[in-house]
Amino acid sequence: MRVVMFGYQTWGHRTLQALLDSEHDVVLVVTHPKSEHVYEKIWSDSVADLADEHGVPVLLRNRPDDDELLARLKEADPDIIVANNWRTWLPPRIFDLPHHGTLNVHDSLLPKYAGFSPLIWALINGETEVGVTAHMMNDELDAGDIVRQEAVPVGPKDTATDLFHRTVDLIAPVTVGALDLIASGQREFVRQDRSQASFFHKRSVEDSRIDWTWSAEELDRLVRAQSAPYPSAFTFHRGRRIEVLAAFVSEGRYGGTPGRVFYREGDGVVIVAGADARYGRSHGLAITRVRTEDGREVPAAEYFTSMGGYLTARP
Repeated sequence: MRVVMFGYQTWGHRTLQALLDSEHDVVLVVTHPKSEHVYEKIWSDSVADLADEHGVPVLLRNRPDDDELLARLKEADPDIIVANNWRTWLPPRIFDLPHHGTLNVHDSLLPKYAGFSPLIWALINGETEVGVTAHMMNDELDAGDIVRQEAVPVGPKDTATDLFHRTVDLIAPVTVGALDLIASGQREFVRQDRSQASFFHKRSVEDSRIDWTWSAEELDRLVRAQSAPYPSAFTFHRGRRIEVLAAFVSEGRYGGTPGRVFYREGDGVVIVAGADARYGRSHGLAITRVRTEDGREVPAAEYFTSMGGYLTARP
């Protein structure tokens, strides 16, 4: 099939590479200009450079809403559009243009975690598996019929970075497998159960701020979800910002006020956590490594020279 590809960052790069390696013919690529947004500078393999290397025409667009783009798409005469990590809405005059419509590739197990940063949100929320879904695009974002979907398990110590590497490897088999089904003449696919749908916004600095009323288990997942190269989870100690780079859920249960710097356990310093911590039934978050405002990474036991005081959400 003749394919036009819309995509950006490493997700789009992997998708384009899979298409180039397949029996399908990539006739045009549309991608975004480089961005200084913190999350868009991560996993930023260039779709444009890969297309250029293979002699595929490239268009740069922030939004796909101009007449020139539409004319170029009509000229390319694609059988199908494939999109992955296109950051803005595609209008019907584009996604309905090819004979076979548009196949969108999304890094979650739809219908859950539509929208942005699905791996991070899924890890924070304690999901036991994540994955990649190829679905037909319609008027509602990430809501069309599922053509192919594959999942991988989430381990108890996995970080968002671990899950990125595990799911990005699913892009090629999910994308090419879905295209092969469509090319074979299959037209009936799996309808999404919209009662199970959830839609998430882009993450920002506020979403990395630690709230000590969360349980230790939730905070442990937040720290792992904000693993490098993502911006780290952070808190404030004596008015200074510190980033929490590594932590674990304490074995002991600690009572008191959330945020209290309380006790040494193993190589960690336990912080009281949980809205019900006053009952003494909650585990704490044992921090093992922090980064200070001046960029130094140090063991928590070295940073917290004495117990007492509080970690807070704001200075």
